Amino acid sequence: MATLLLYYLVRATSQVMTWILIAGFFAVALNPAVTWVQRRAAFGKRWLATLLVFVVALVLLGGLVTLFVVPLVHEGTQVAANLPKIVDDARAGRGPVGGLIDRFNLVEYAQKNAARFREYAGRLGAPTLTILRGAATSVAGIVTIFVLSYLMVLEAPKAVGGFLALFDQQRAERIRRVGHDCARTITGYITGNLLISVICGALTYAVLAIMGVPYAGLIALFVGLVDLIPLVGATLGAIVATLAGFVESTTAGIVVIVFFVLYQQLENHLLQPVIFARTVQLNPLTVLIAILIAVELAGILGALLAIPVAGIIQIIARDIWDTRRGRLKPEPTVGEDQALIADTTAAPTGADARPATTTATPARPLTR
Repeated sequence: MATLLLYYLVRATSQVMTWILIAGFFAVALNPAVTWVQRRAAFGKRWLATLLVFVVALVLLGGLVTLFVVPLVHEGTQVAANLPKIVDDARAGRGPVGGLIDRFNLVEYAQKNAARFREYAGRLGAPTLTILRGAATSVAGIVTIFVLSYLMVLEAPKAVGGFLALFDQQRAERIRRVGHDCARTITGYITGNLLISVICGALTYAVLAIMGVPYAGLIALFVGLVDLIPLVGATLGAIVATLAGFVESTTAGIVVIVFFVLYQQLENHLLQPVIFARTVQLNPLTVLIAILIAVELAGILGALLAIPVAGIIQIIARDIWDTRRGRLKPEPTVGEDQALIADTTAAPTGADARPATTTATPARPLTR
Protein backbone atom coordinates (compact mmCIF):
# COMPACT_ATOMS: atom_id res chain seq x y z
CA MET A 1 0.00 0.00 0.00
CA ALA A 2 2.81 2.39 0.84
CA THR A 3 4.50 1.57 -2.48
CA LEU A 4 1.30 2.29 -4.40
CA LEU A 5 0.78 5.57 -2.58
CA LEU A 6 4.37 6.59 -3.32
CA TYR A 7 3.92 5.67 -6.99
CA TYR A 8 0.77 7.78 -7.35
CA LEU A 9 2.40 10.66 -5.48
CA VAL A 10 5.39 10.65 -7.84
CA ARG A 11 3.11 10.38 -10.86
CA ALA A 12 0.91 13.27 -9.69
CA THR A 13 3.95 15.49 -9.05
CA SER A 14 6.02 14.30 -12.00
CA GLN A 15 6.80 17.81 -13.22
CA VAL A 16 8.03 18.98 -9.82
CA MET A 17 10.01 15.75 -9.39
CA THR A 18 11.63 16.40 -12.76
CA TRP A 19 12.67 19.88 -11.65
CA ILE A 20 14.08 18.47 -8.40
CA LEU A 21 16.01 15.81 -10.31
CA ILE A 22 17.53 18.34 -12.71
CA ALA A 23 18.35 20.68 -9.84
CA GLY A 24 20.04 17.80 -8.02
CA PHE A 25 22.26 17.06 -11.01
CA PHE A 26 23.29 20.70 -11.30
CA ALA A 27 23.89 20.89 -7.55
CA VAL A 28 26.15 17.84 -7.66
CA ALA A 29 28.04 19.34 -10.61
CA LEU A 30 28.61 22.70 -8.87
CA ASN A 31 29.24 21.42 -5.34
CA PRO A 32 32.96 20.59 -5.94
CA ALA A 33 33.56 24.12 -7.20
CA VAL A 34 31.84 25.60 -4.13
CA THR A 35 33.88 23.39 -1.79
CA TRP A 36 37.11 24.35 -3.55
CA VAL A 37 36.32 28.09 -3.31
CA GLN A 38 35.37 27.73 0.36
CA ARG A 39 38.68 26.03 1.17
CA ARG A 40 40.90 28.35 -0.85
CA ALA A 41 39.21 31.70 -0.20
CA ALA A 42 40.07 33.80 2.82
CA PHE A 43 36.47 34.31 3.94
CA GLY A 44 35.67 30.57 4.27
CA LYS A 45 31.91 31.14 4.32
CA ARG A 46 29.76 28.51 2.62
CA TRP A 47 27.00 30.89 1.59
CA LEU A 48 29.45 33.38 0.08
CA ALA A 49 31.31 30.68 -1.85
CA THR A 50 27.99 29.31 -3.14
CA LEU A 51 26.85 32.77 -4.24
CA LEU A 52 30.17 33.43 -5.99
CA VAL A 53 30.12 30.14 -7.90
CA PHE A 54 26.52 30.61 -9.02
CA VAL A 55 27.20 34.16 -10.17
CA VAL A 56 30.18 32.96 -12.21
CA ALA A 57 28.07 30.14 -13.65
CA LEU A 58 25.34 32.60 -14.64
CA VAL A 59 27.89 34.91 -16.25
CA LEU A 60 29.38 32.05 -18.27
CA LEU A 61 25.92 30.86 -19.29
CA GLY A 62 24.92 34.38 -20.24
CA GLY A 63 28.08 34.78 -22.29
CA LEU A 64 27.40 31.51 -24.09
CA VAL A 65 23.81 32.53 -24.83
CA THR A 66 24.99 35.94 -26.04
CA LEU A 67 27.52 34.27 -28.30
CA PHE A 68 24.69 32.50 -30.09
CA VAL A 69 21.86 35.02 -29.69
CA VAL A 70 23.70 38.01 -31.19
CA PRO A 71 24.26 36.33 -34.59
CA LEU A 72 20.73 34.93 -34.38
CA VAL A 73 19.19 38.38 -33.84
CA HIS A 74 21.36 39.82 -36.61
CA GLU A 75 20.28 37.14 -39.05
CA GLY A 76 16.63 37.47 -37.98
CA THR A 77 16.78 41.19 -38.72
CA GLN A 78 18.24 40.49 -42.14
CA VAL A 79 15.51 37.95 -42.87
CA ALA A 80 12.79 40.45 -41.89
CA ALA A 81 14.39 43.15 -44.08
CA ASN A 82 14.88 40.87 -47.08
CA LEU A 83 11.59 38.99 -46.76
CA PRO A 84 9.83 40.81 -49.66
CA LYS A 85 12.78 40.15 -51.96
CA ILE A 86 12.97 36.49 -50.87
CA VAL A 87 9.25 36.04 -51.62
CA ASP A 88 9.58 37.71 -55.03
CA ASP A 89 12.61 35.58 -55.91
CA ALA A 90 10.81 32.44 -54.78
CA ARG A 91 7.78 33.26 -56.94
CA ALA A 92 10.01 34.01 -59.93
CA GLY A 93 12.02 30.83 -59.47
CA ARG A 94 15.22 32.67 -58.62
CA GLY A 95 17.72 31.75 -55.88
CA PRO A 96 18.10 28.42 -54.11
CA VAL A 97 14.61 28.52 -52.61
CA GLY A 98 13.06 29.55 -55.89
CA GLY A 99 14.83 26.75 -57.67
CA LEU A 100 13.44 24.19 -55.24
CA ILE A 101 9.95 25.65 -55.55
CA ASP A 102 10.13 25.58 -59.34
CA ARG A 103 11.59 22.06 -59.43
CA PHE A 104 8.93 20.48 -57.19
CA ASN A 105 6.00 22.64 -58.40
CA LEU A 106 5.33 23.93 -54.90
CA VAL A 107 3.50 27.03 -56.13
CA GLU A 108 0.96 24.93 -57.98
CA TYR A 109 0.58 22.69 -54.93
CA ALA A 110 0.01 25.72 -52.68
CA GLN A 111 -2.64 27.13 -55.03
CA LYS A 112 -4.54 23.85 -55.13
CA ASN A 113 -4.52 23.49 -51.34
CA ALA A 114 -5.04 27.13 -50.38
CA ALA A 115 -8.42 26.44 -48.77
CA ARG A 116 -6.94 23.65 -46.66
CA PHE A 117 -4.07 25.88 -45.56
CA ARG A 118 -6.53 28.59 -44.48
CA GLU A 119 -8.48 26.00 -42.50
CA TYR A 120 -5.30 24.87 -40.75
CA ALA A 121 -4.39 28.49 -39.99
CA GLY A 122 -7.81 29.04 -38.41
CA ARG A 123 -7.15 26.20 -35.99
CA LEU A 124 -3.91 27.64 -34.66
CA GLY A 125 -5.56 29.59 -31.85
CA ALA A 126 -5.68 26.76 -29.30
CA PRO A 127 -2.16 25.44 -30.06
CA THR A 128 -0.83 28.97 -29.70
CA LEU A 129 -2.31 29.25 -26.21
CA THR A 130 -0.84 25.86 -25.38
CA ILE A 131 2.58 26.99 -26.59
CA LEU A 132 2.38 30.21 -24.54
CA ARG A 133 1.33 28.24 -21.47
CA GLY A 134 4.22 25.84 -22.01
CA ALA A 135 6.66 28.74 -22.37
CA ALA A 136 5.47 30.26 -19.09
CA THR A 137 5.82 26.89 -17.38
CA SER A 138 9.35 26.54 -18.78
CA VAL A 139 10.36 29.94 -17.42
CA ALA A 140 8.93 29.05 -14.00
CA GLY A 141 10.76 25.71 -14.16
CA ILE A 142 14.09 27.36 -14.94
CA VAL A 143 13.74 29.76 -12.01
CA THR A 144 12.67 26.92 -9.70
CA ILE A 145 15.59 24.72 -10.78
CA PHE A 146 18.02 27.58 -10.15
CA VAL A 147 16.67 28.24 -6.64
CA LEU A 148 16.59 24.53 -5.78
CA SER A 149 20.16 24.05 -7.01
CA TYR A 150 21.38 26.99 -4.94
CA LEU A 151 19.70 25.73 -1.77
CA MET A 152 20.90 22.16 -2.35
CA VAL A 153 24.51 23.27 -2.69
CA LEU A 154 24.21 25.63 0.28
CA GLU A 155 22.73 22.99 2.60
CA ALA A 156 24.68 20.01 1.23
CA PRO A 157 27.10 19.58 4.22
CA LYS A 158 24.26 19.66 6.77
CA ALA A 159 22.06 17.31 4.76
CA VAL A 160 24.85 14.80 4.10
CA GLY A 161 26.07 14.92 7.68
CA GLY A 162 22.58 14.39 9.08
CA PHE A 163 21.95 11.46 6.74
CA LEU A 164 25.25 9.72 7.51
CA ALA A 165 24.67 10.17 11.24
CA LEU A 166 21.86 7.61 10.94
CA PHE A 167 24.39 4.81 10.29
CA ASP A 168 27.35 3.34 12.12
CA GLN A 169 30.83 4.62 11.31
CA GLN A 170 31.84 1.80 8.95
CA ARG A 171 28.62 1.89 6.93
CA ALA A 172 28.63 5.69 6.86
CA GLU A 173 32.16 5.69 5.44
CA ARG A 174 31.11 3.22 2.77
CA ILE A 175 28.09 5.37 1.81
CA ARG A 176 30.30 8.44 1.71
CA ARG A 177 32.78 6.71 -0.60
CA VAL A 178 30.10 5.46 -2.99
CA GLY A 179 28.38 8.85 -2.99
CA HIS A 180 31.66 10.56 -3.83
CA ASP A 181 32.16 8.26 -6.81
CA CYS A 182 28.59 8.89 -8.00
CA ALA A 183 29.07 12.65 -7.67
CA ARG A 184 32.24 12.45 -9.75
CA THR A 185 30.32 10.58 -12.42
CA ILE A 186 27.60 13.24 -12.60
CA THR A 187 30.05 16.14 -12.55
CA GLY A 188 32.24 14.61 -15.21
CA TYR A 189 29.31 13.81 -17.47
CA ILE A 190 27.64 17.24 -17.24
CA THR A 191 30.79 19.29 -17.73
CA GLY A 192 32.11 16.96 -20.42
CA ASN A 193 28.86 16.88 -22.37
CA LEU A 194 28.53 20.67 -22.26
CA LEU A 195 32.11 21.09 -23.43
CA ILE A 196 31.60 18.68 -26.34
CA SER A 197 28.39 20.47 -27.37
CA VAL A 198 30.09 23.86 -27.32
CA ILE A 199 32.92 22.52 -29.48
CA CYS A 200 30.43 20.96 -31.91
CA GLY A 201 28.37 24.15 -32.20
CA ALA A 202 31.42 26.39 -32.65
CA LEU A 203 32.97 24.19 -35.37
CA THR A 204 29.62 23.89 -37.15
CA TYR A 205 29.20 27.66 -37.14
CA ALA A 206 32.70 28.12 -38.56
CA VAL A 207 32.11 25.65 -41.41
CA LEU A 208 28.69 27.05 -42.31
CA ALA A 209 29.94 30.63 -42.18
CA ILE A 210 32.93 29.83 -44.41
CA MET A 211 30.67 28.13 -46.98
CA GLY A 212 28.27 31.07 -46.90
CA VAL A 213 25.27 29.06 -45.65
CA PRO A 214 22.54 31.43 -44.44
CA TYR A 215 21.41 31.40 -40.81
CA ALA A 216 24.67 29.77 -39.72
CA GLY A 217 24.22 30.95 -36.12
CA LEU A 218 20.72 29.49 -35.80
CA ILE A 219 21.75 26.16 -37.32
CA ALA A 220 24.89 25.98 -35.15
CA LEU A 221 22.80 26.68 -32.04
CA PHE A 222 20.43 23.85 -32.96
CA VAL A 223 23.36 21.48 -33.62
CA GLY A 224 24.96 22.36 -30.28
CA LEU A 225 21.71 21.79 -28.37
CA VAL A 226 20.83 18.46 -29.98
CA ASP A 227 24.43 17.30 -29.54
CA LEU A 228 23.65 17.12 -25.82
CA ILE A 229 21.60 14.02 -26.66
CA PRO A 230 24.00 11.06 -26.65
CA LEU A 231 24.59 8.99 -29.79
CA VAL A 232 21.81 10.42 -31.97
CA GLY A 233 22.14 14.14 -31.25
CA ALA A 234 25.02 14.83 -33.61
CA THR A 235 23.28 12.89 -36.39
CA LEU A 236 20.10 14.96 -36.05
CA GLY A 237 22.12 18.17 -36.16
CA ALA A 238 24.08 16.93 -39.17
CA ILE A 239 20.88 16.26 -41.12
CA VAL A 240 19.59 19.82 -40.60
CA ALA A 241 22.96 21.43 -41.36
CA THR A 242 23.43 19.29 -44.47
CA LEU A 243 20.00 20.22 -45.83
CA ALA A 244 20.79 23.88 -45.27
CA GLY A 245 24.11 23.42 -47.06
CA PHE A 246 22.49 21.80 -50.11
CA VAL A 247 19.91 24.59 -50.25
CA GLU A 248 22.80 27.05 -50.59
CA SER A 249 24.81 24.99 -53.09
CA THR A 250 25.85 21.44 -53.88
CA THR A 251 29.44 22.21 -52.92
CA ALA A 252 28.39 23.55 -49.50
CA GLY A 253 26.26 20.46 -48.88
CA ILE A 254 29.12 18.09 -49.72
CA VAL A 255 31.54 20.06 -47.52
CA VAL A 256 29.08 19.94 -44.59
CA ILE A 257 28.66 16.17 -44.99
CA VAL A 258 32.44 15.65 -45.02
CA PHE A 259 32.80 17.88 -41.97
CA PHE A 260 30.24 15.97 -39.91
CA VAL A 261 31.68 12.61 -40.89
CA LEU A 262 35.14 13.74 -39.75
CA TYR A 263 33.82 15.44 -36.64
CA GLN A 264 31.82 12.37 -35.63
CA GLN A 265 35.02 10.33 -35.74
CA LEU A 266 36.83 13.02 -33.74
CA GLU A 267 34.09 13.14 -31.11
CA ASN A 268 33.71 9.37 -30.79
CA HIS A 269 37.41 8.46 -30.73
CA LEU A 270 39.06 11.50 -29.12
CA LEU A 271 36.76 13.92 -27.29
CA GLN A 272 34.45 11.46 -25.54
CA PRO A 273 37.18 8.97 -24.50
CA VAL A 274 39.40 11.75 -23.16
CA ILE A 275 36.60 13.51 -21.26
CA PHE A 276 34.58 10.53 -20.07
CA ALA A 277 37.33 7.93 -19.54
CA ARG A 278 37.96 8.84 -15.90
CA THR A 279 34.38 9.65 -14.93
CA VAL A 280 31.73 7.54 -16.67
CA GLN A 281 33.37 4.20 -17.50
CA LEU A 282 30.65 2.52 -19.54
CA ASN A 283 31.04 0.36 -22.62
CA PRO A 284 29.09 1.33 -25.78
CA LEU A 285 26.55 -1.50 -25.44
CA THR A 286 25.62 -0.41 -21.92
CA VAL A 287 25.32 3.19 -23.10
CA LEU A 288 22.98 2.24 -25.96
CA ILE A 289 20.75 0.05 -23.77
CA ALA A 290 20.59 2.72 -21.06
CA ILE A 291 19.61 5.41 -23.57
CA LEU A 292 16.92 3.26 -25.20
CA ILE A 293 15.33 2.41 -21.84
CA ALA A 294 15.60 5.99 -20.57
CA VAL A 295 14.05 7.44 -23.74
CA GLU A 296 11.13 5.03 -23.43
CA LEU A 297 10.61 6.03 -19.77
CA ALA A 298 11.28 9.78 -19.82
CA GLY A 299 11.75 10.96 -23.41
CA ILE A 300 14.46 13.53 -24.13
CA LEU A 301 15.12 14.08 -20.42
CA GLY A 302 15.76 10.36 -20.06
CA ALA A 303 18.23 10.44 -22.94
CA LEU A 304 20.13 13.30 -21.30
CA LEU A 305 20.32 11.57 -17.91
CA ALA A 306 20.75 7.99 -19.14
CA ILE A 307 24.55 7.85 -19.06
CA PRO A 308 25.11 9.32 -15.56
CA VAL A 309 22.27 7.22 -14.11
CA ALA A 310 23.76 4.09 -15.71
CA GLY A 311 27.16 5.05 -14.28
CA ILE A 312 25.66 5.46 -10.80
CA ILE A 313 23.92 2.08 -11.02
CA GLN A 314 27.20 0.50 -12.10
CA ILE A 315 29.08 2.04 -9.15
CA ILE A 316 26.47 0.89 -6.61
CA ALA A 317 26.24 -2.61 -8.11
CA ARG A 318 30.03 -3.00 -8.13
CA ASP A 319 30.27 -1.87 -4.49
CA ILE A 320 27.55 -4.32 -3.40
CA TRP A 321 29.19 -7.16 -5.33
CA ASP A 322 32.67 -6.48 -3.98
CA THR A 323 31.43 -6.11 -0.41
CA ARG A 324 29.40 -9.31 -0.40
CA ARG A 325 32.10 -11.31 -2.18
CA GLY A 326 34.71 -10.24 0.36
CA ARG A 327 32.54 -10.45 3.48
CA LEU A 328 33.90 -12.61 6.33
CA LYS A 329 31.96 -15.73 7.32
CA PRO A 330 29.93 -15.52 10.55
CA GLU A 331 31.95 -18.54 11.86
CA PRO A 332 35.15 -19.98 10.30
CA THR A 333 34.86 -23.44 8.72
CA VAL A 334 37.32 -26.07 7.48
CA GLY A 335 37.25 -29.01 5.08
CA GLU A 336 35.10 -29.79 2.09
CA ASP A 337 32.10 -30.40 4.31
CA GLN A 338 32.43 -26.87 5.77
CA ALA A 339 32.67 -28.16 9.35
CA LEU A 340 32.80 -25.50 12.06
CA ILE A 341 36.23 -25.00 13.63
CA ALA A 342 34.61 -24.90 17.06
CA ASP A 343 33.45 -28.51 16.56
CA THR A 344 36.64 -29.88 15.00
CA THR A 345 38.93 -28.39 17.64
CA ALA A 346 37.01 -29.69 20.68
CA ALA A 347 39.32 -31.58 23.05
CA PRO A 348 38.92 -35.41 22.53
CA THR A 349 38.49 -37.75 25.45
CA GLY A 350 39.46 -41.36 25.99
CA ALA A 351 42.47 -43.48 25.04
CA ASP A 352 42.37 -42.46 21.39
CA ALA A 353 42.73 -38.80 22.17
CA ARG A 354 45.33 -37.04 20.07
CA PRO A 355 45.95 -33.38 19.34
CA ALA A 356 43.83 -31.74 16.68
CA THR A 357 45.76 -30.68 13.59
CA THR A 358 43.11 -28.84 11.66
CA THR A 359 44.16 -25.68 9.91
CA ALA A 360 41.65 -22.94 9.26
CA THR A 361 41.59 -21.37 5.84
CA PRO A 362 42.36 -17.70 6.27
CA ALA A 363 39.38 -15.48 5.56
CA ARG A 364 39.58 -13.28 2.49
CA PRO A 365 40.15 -9.63 3.22
CA LEU A 366 37.46 -7.07 2.61
CA THR A 367 37.68 -5.54 -0.84
CA ARG A 368 36.45 -2.27 -2.16
